[in-house]
Amino acid sequence: MEKIKSKIVFISGAGSGIGKACAEKFAENGAKLILCSRNIDKLIKVAGEINKKYDTDILTYQLDVRDRQKVKTVIDELPKSWRKIDILVNNAGGALGMDKFQAGSIDDWDEMIDSNVKGLLYLSRNIVPLMIENNKGHVINMGSIAGTAAYPNGAVYCGVKAAVKLISDGLRMDTVDTPIRVTNIQPGMVETNFSVVRFHGDKERANKVYQGLKALRAEDIADIVYFSASLPVHVQICEVTVTPASQASATVVHRQ
Repeated sequence: MEKIKSKIVFISGAGSGIGKACAEKFAENGAKLILCSRNIDKLIKVAGEINKKYDTDILTYQLDVRDRQKVKTVIDELPKSWRKIDILVNNAGGALGMDKFQAGSIDDWDEMIDSNVKGLLYLSRNIVPLMIENNKGHVINMGSIAGTAAYPNGAVYCGVKAAVKLISDGLRMDTVDTPIRVTNIQPGMVETNFSVVRFHGDKERANKVYQGLKALRAEDIADIVYFSASLPVHVQICEVTVTPASQASATVVHRQ
C-alpha cells in the first residue's frame, strides 16, 4: 500500500459530513491537511478536534469554491512547503431542491452548477499543474449515483453529477501520460446533512429520506476515498459506485 504519512491532502467542504470524515481518516494515518469550507468557524472547530486527536499539521481556509479568484489566491499563497499537494479531494457541492424541472428554482440550479462543477474545475485547474510539476498526485472527485442515471425531480442535480463523472474521465485521459491518478466516487444514500440542505432546512422531510433503511455513513465514504488513495501508485481506481445494501439504484430502495 502507498504510505499516506506526511502526504499533503487538500479537502474542500471539510467542515462537516463526508469532507470532515475524510479529514479525520487521513489525519489518523499521518497525513498533513489543507482544509477549506465556507463556514470558517465550524472548520476551525473541526481542525482543532482533529489536531487534538491526531497531532497532525493542518491549514484552514475560508473558501467558497464558487469564487474563482479566491480559489486561485488560496492556492497561489500556500506556503512553499505546502504546495506539493499529493491528494485533492473535491468534496464541496451538494443538492438543492427536488421539484419538477419546469418548477425548479434557477437560483438553486446556479448554486448546484457553480459548487459541484465550477468549484471542482477551479480547484483542479489550479492544483493539477502543481501535481504534474511535482510528478505525483491523485484527484478524487465526489460524484453521486445521481450522475449515472436521471431520476424524477432531480434533473439538474443529476446533470451536474454526470458532469463530474465525465470531467473525471476527461481529466484521466488528459493526464494519462503523467503519474496523476483520477478517481470518481459515486455514493448512493449517505446520512449526513445532505438532505437537510437539499430541502432548505426542512429536517422532518430530510429524515424521511433515510427511514426504514440503514444508510451509508460519511465514514464509509471516507474509508473508500482513503483506500483509493492508499493503493500502490501503479493502481488507479477510476470509479466507485457505492450504495447501502438495501439500495439497488438511485430510485430502487427497500425499506423495512
